[in-house]
Amino acid sequence: MIGALAAALIVLILVWQWDWFVPYIDRKATAALHRPVSIAHLHVHLGFKPTITVDDLKIGQPEGFGKEKDDFASARAITVKVDAWRYLTGGGLSMPLIRVDAPKGDIVSLADGTNNYTFPSASDTPSQTASSSTALPKLGKIEINDGDIRVAMAKLKTDMHVLIHTISPKDGDDGHIVIDLEGRYARAPITGHIVGGALLDITDTTHPYPIDGRLANGPTYITLRGTVDDPIHFRGTNLALHFAGPDMALLYPLTGVPIPQTPAYSVTGNLAYSDRAIRFQKFEGHMGSSDIGGDINVNPHQKPIFVDAALHSHSVDLADLGGFIGAQPGAAKKAEPASTRVLPDKTINVPKLNAANVRLTYHGEHIRNKNWPLDNIDTELDIHDGAIDLKHLTFATGTGTISANATLEPTKNEQFHTRFRLEVSRLPLSRIMTSKDMFQGEGTIGGHVTLTSTGNSVASLVENGNGGTTLVLNRGGDVTALLPDLLGLKLGSAILSALGIPDRSKLECLVADLPLKNGIVHTDAMLLQTGTTRTSGTGTVNFHKDTLDYAVTTRSIGPQILSLPGAVHIFGPINSPTILPGAELIGRVAASVGLGIVFPPAALIPTIQLGVGKGSACEKAILEANEHPAAGIAPGATTGSGPSSIPHPNHPEAEKRTKASHHRLSPAEVSKAWEKKSNPK
Repeated sequence: MIGALAAALIVLILVWQWDWFVPYIDRKATAALHRPVSIAHLHVHLGFKPTITVDDLKIGQPEGFGKEKDDFASARAITVKVDAWRYLTGGGLSMPLIRVDAPKGDIVSLADGTNNYTFPSASDTPSQTASSSTALPKLGKIEINDGDIRVAMAKLKTDMHVLIHTISPKDGDDGHIVIDLEGRYARAPITGHIVGGALLDITDTTHPYPIDGRLANGPTYITLRGTVDDPIHFRGTNLALHFAGPDMALLYPLTGVPIPQTPAYSVTGNLAYSDRAIRFQKFEGHMGSSDIGGDINVNPHQKPIFVDAALHSHSVDLADLGGFIGAQPGAAKKAEPASTRVLPDKTINVPKLNAANVRLTYHGEHIRNKNWPLDNIDTELDIHDGAIDLKHLTFATGTGTISANATLEPTKNEQFHTRFRLEVSRLPLSRIMTSKDMFQGEGTIGGHVTLTSTGNSVASLVENGNGGTTLVLNRGGDVTALLPDLLGLKLGSAILSALGIPDRSKLECLVADLPLKNGIVHTDAMLLQTGTTRTSGTGTVNFHKDTLDYAVTTRSIGPQILSLPGAVHIFGPINSPTILPGAELIGRVAASVGLGIVFPPAALIPTIQLGVGKGSACEKAILEANEHPAAGIAPGATTGSGPSSIPHPNHPEAEKRTKASHHRLSPAEVSKAWEKKSNPK
């Protein structure tokens, strides 16, 4: 009996094949992975450290991915050596060797979001919960030869191969893992070469894990070099990260952080992370002709991700920041088709507002741009759930400031409900006119602009908007140098000529109080006073049609001869309006010609106007703007280098001046005054 049993055992050993377990392994693996699994052969070499090898492993695609030409995963061979004696004696699981030959993978995500790499999760059981806290096995040498993993993500417009292999230890090091990328990522070609330490070192908490890599995605270039402390548990990093490319907006597919268009850039900083945030710290570099630096913290655990950016520049060209307001940034602007609109009608380009919540602060110490008479820039901006809250955008210029705040809330059809306010305080006119050689003199501008509207461009916001502009300019220098520049050389010169304002006249005061109602600008007050004349205006500007219908009238401040007062009408398209004299002016010219035939000296009579007098006109206009400002904000003391000289509307002196300014001379009083002027005693 014993002999027969021994003989049977010997026969079993002689004919034993581990492949007998292959069908059983295939069934169990298929049921566990919910994918067809097969192996061609199973080899086991027994001993205190048995070695197990499976040949020709294939894991098929899950249901719904049958059209994929490759298996979900495969390998020519997988070998694992196990320290059985250590495990049996209570020392835990140890694998001195793991070797994978020619592993391949096919990772796919379709446009509808379904993918082939999500595995059904079984409900937790007490045994599973207990096993989840089991310590990781002790690993030894890990080898990967000729790995090739395809990654295809339809939503990311990505189809690339990740090539992996390990390099055996030599010259005293622990070996390396090498990863190469090739294919397309976010529609752009991608190449990459990353060298890390040995795979085994990833689990070593006592030594930093080295990384040295470079990546090119289209024109964007990235390098990363340094070490990671305990990468499995995110203990810390000492990594230098460098970005360079033609436009920071192209970083979005790589980082998940939406950034507006920028000119070419190159920045380098320290990359750090923890279990709560990824940090790009103390980075410095340039963007266009501006320097840029600061800190960016990203919390990827929030949905959407939260980005906190504190940025600064020592010297900034505002043209480089054009992308943040929807313009083409930098000096090399793309040619765009000419627009017939007076105001910019390009759609506001605010990138992927729902992709992230953002808090941004930025300070530029020095603005370097001859076209902008500004000293520095300071801003704070929040984006939350797609809504923009510009808390402030402030520029210092000489003794004054320009400050704006706005909110943009997304509505349907990619429109924004917008509330905007701009405040100009003690702005030196000389700073605006620094590039104008003709301008000489000093002046100060103060005022406010408000706008409430819905739209997606500057043009649509104005034509749909309500609000207004209140502007005061004290002592503006040479009006013939100022107004042609502000209104356009051709238009400004034509208006001045039609009004009969003398050359080189000194601008004493300009007041404009212009409410905006449903895209049409009205006139509550418009006054321009020179040393010798006072011009008032009334009319509308229609931004739906880009037309204007305006009348301006000039009167001399004192009695003058050869002065032809009256209205000048300005109407038609804003870009090329028609300028015609009004009926009063035409009538006075005709009367002058007619009377000159009968009695030449009498021709002077119609040209003589009794001046409206110096004193209260400019103050009256400012008082009216204080009482009923179009922008909803009184200009107050925003002009001048000191306290406002204009009394408060409720002040007794203001009331006195207001009453005086409302008094109109009767014909008899005009004649009496002229007679007194003509026959002084």
